[in-house]
Amino acid sequence: MPLRIITYPHPTLRRKALPLRRVDAELRGMVAEMFELMYKHKGCGLAATQVDLPYRLFIVNESGDPGLKDEEFVILNPVLSKHKGSEEDEEGCLSLPGLYAQVRRPAQVSLEAFDLAGKPIRLEAKGRFARVLQHENDHLDGVLFIDRLSPTQLLASKDQIAEFETEFAQRRERGEIPGDAQIAARIAELEAQRS
Repeated sequence: MPLRIITYPHPTLRRKALPLRRVDAELRGMVAEMFELMYKHKGCGLAATQVDLPYRLFIVNESGDPGLKDEEFVILNPVLSKHKGSEEDEEGCLSLPGLYAQVRRPAQVSLEAFDLAGKPIRLEAKGRFARVLQHENDHLDGVLFIDRLSPTQLLASKDQIAEFETEFAQRRERGEIPGDAQIAARIAELEAQRS
């Protein structure tokens, strides 16, 4: 079954992802599919939880340009540290399409992770790149950018968020989205395959 981007309030978006223990051809195929989806939806980052996968994995191309392959990163089991400074900038999310808001985040972060070949990655990031890394890493902990909004910003976004909730409920009623128990069983099966 092809991967697709799930939208708020899908329960997988609130689930804490598990560390990956092994990389195989199937996972590499999933990563390739994630890049296709990210570019198709004009994104610059995509976390595994956004495609209904329970793994600590995200992809990034800060430029969002599929032609710039040297800007692509596959990040497995990330750990962010050395948060410095603070800056506010606009964020959006492929799982909350069309919703944008100002989000305050550290201006600089350090990242340690692994790539698809199992090689360690160490990055010092600042500005937009640091923001993208933090946004995607949040997804792996079940945190969405709307969780980081001020009460005033959240109030301003309330109607759009309610629309996502209504649309999700309607799609579930039509049988397009499985129930929570089915989703949890599928996630547990996926986790067991890679533990």
